[in-house]
Amino acid sequence: MVWNAPSYQDQFSYVWQHGEGLLSQLNPQAGERIVDLGCGTGQLTAQIAMSGAEAIGLDYDHDMIAQAQANYPQLNFQVANAEDFRVPSPVDAVFSNAALHWVQQPEAAARSIAAALKPKGRLVAEFGGKGNIQTILTALEEVSGQNNLSPWYFPSVGEYSVLLESAGLEVIYISLFERPTALGEAGLAGWLEMFSQRLFSNLSPSEWFELVKAVEAKVPQLYRLESPLEDRKARPTEDRKVKNQKGGWIADYRRLRVVAVKI
Repeated sequence: MVWNAPSYQDQFSYVWQHGEGLLSQLNPQAGERIVDLGCGTGQLTAQIAMSGAEAIGLDYDHDMIAQAQANYPQLNFQVANAEDFRVPSPVDAVFSNAALHWVQQPEAAARSIAAALKPKGRLVAEFGGKGNIQTILTALEEVSGQNNLSPWYFPSVGEYSVLLESAGLEVIYISLFERPTALGEAGLAGWLEMFSQRLFSNLSPSEWFELVKAVEAKVPQLYRLESPLEDRKARPTEDRKVKNQKGGWIADYRRLRVVAVKI
């Protein structure tokens, strides 16, 4: 998996901006040591460090880490895999935003997180949950004629609770909620290029272009605040900020937010 870090930073800033609300649940304190797991280009790592905590940004992608280090040269960023990362000494918290759904072996990641934490250390994470981007996935599968395309891990509340508890973490809060997410200037075509083109590496540029156009034709372009997509389930207060746009692509994101502590 290779990321275009500059494009990700410039066109997909909403990924880390939505994670800002998660920082209030992390509540980092001066003197704490906190791992930002799947830190991307480092914006949330920097906000954790502003609290006075020692922030350690980890990401699997070399280009993401290079961009993060260029953005914040004073901070500590390292290439590491969520499935087997290690820290020199236990930390107070592991924070993760929009990253754990990329992990192919979630059980291994949970064990690594537990091993990294001090007793009573906390995990605060948010990522794609059951049903996330189902409209886009369904359209991709119908257009391509391929089934079970998703490379992501989108668990239910029950599934992820059991997984964490099996790793020695006690779940004290977990919620699956709707978050319709505006895709910005990149639109659905940009989203598909960044996050799913890797699933179709066999296609020529012209074939990829035709696939994107066919997917766009199948996915509704506009949702509004009064849409059932907005109202099916209550979301955390800080997430009730989706603008009532006059147009543009809004993806059917569903997020799983969890707080757990090491037993």
